[in-house]
Amino acid sequence: MLIDVVIPAFNEANAIGKVIAEIPDIVRNIIVVNNNSNDDTRKVSLAAGAIVLDEPQKGYGKACLKGLAYLDELEQSPDIVVFLDADYSDYPREMLTIVEPIIQKNADMVIGSRAKGSRENGSMTLPQIFGNWLATKLMYKLFDADFSDLGPFRAIRWDKLKALKMQDEDYGWTIEMQIKAVKKGLTYTEVPVNYRRRIGVSKVSGTIKGVFGAGYKILWTIWKYR
Repeated sequence: MLIDVVIPAFNEANAIGKVIAEIPDIVRNIIVVNNNSNDDTRKVSLAAGAIVLDEPQKGYGKACLKGLAYLDELEQSPDIVVFLDADYSDYPREMLTIVEPIIQKNADMVIGSRAKGSRENGSMTLPQIFGNWLATKLMYKLFDADFSDLGPFRAIRWDKLKALKMQDEDYGWTIEMQIKAVKKGLTYTEVPVNYRRRIGVSKVSGTIKGVFGAGYKILWTIWKYR
């Protein structure tokens, strides 16, 4: 199967090279979406061998959508798309574990669950842990969705992803995908992934504005699709 990776990146020059270097060689294209960075994210990504797209409008979902638009124009579409953060908090080599249920067991989508894996102390803040717990409980109650995490490290079949018609341009991207996948009857599973302290300061959990902004958008997205 052809596997392409999309990595949204905003000011991750100190981390993105390490992320790219540890991505398994089963991947065809590594696509870094430079999301209005003012550091050397673009330069480091290119030097590490990635395809770099520029998305000047900030937003995690906006960057992901930019990556999908690029994939949609390829002569040969991927079979699987993997999403991965640029901050080196995930372990890129665990991508083999994440795509395995799709390749071997015919799953449509796989979420890397930090809740089921091993987390380094301080890798997730208390608001993050609580927010993930609350969001997954609400998804179970409203959609009968069996998730333990909104983990950004995930894989999904390209044709299924296109059918979801993703729209969110910022913090609601991950939960929008999971809710829509359940509502459309996609087969999904979770695999445990390990998680470590990111390189640099988080743009979400590292600020009060980011924490409240992400929390509000996640809850709003749940309400929107109820």
